[in-house]
Amino acid sequence: MTTNNTWTETGVVTKLSPLPVADTVTRLTGLIAAKGMKLFAVIDQSAEASRAGLQLRETTLVLFGSPAAGTPVMAAAPLSALDLPLKVLIWADEGQTRVSYYSPAALAARHQLGADLAARLAGIDPLTDSLIAPLSGDLATSV
Repeated sequence: MTTNNTWTETGVVTKLSPLPVADTVTRLTGLIAAKGMKLFAVIDQSAEASRAGLQLRETTLVLFGSPAAGTPVMAAAPLSALDLPLKVLIWADEGQTRVSYYSPAALAARHQLGADLAARLAGIDPLTDSLIAPLSGDLATSV
């Protein structure tokens, strides 16, 4: 839990969602589908904690990507497969929904990717910008 309503960690981007956690997850999976990306998994970590008799704030991890974009990255830097597919963590923090992920620049630096391969990871920024954007009438009904 944070004390000042900000969360920072080197290489991690965190954005605020105007929606509750479950609605943010639904919206993200809709955006992923609309962009023709592959949704690999949605892991409700708080539900899994509950099944183990533990409590965890609302926490959901969404794994997604494009094999056409990620495969060349993994071919060039095999350990990048530890970070791919891309992941977005959607979690509740003091009444606010946060959307967190490793920045494309941090991933590129970690795996020493050149600009061409780093560009294959950059789509997560505009995707999450769309995710947290205020809902318009059209988007609210289509996602």
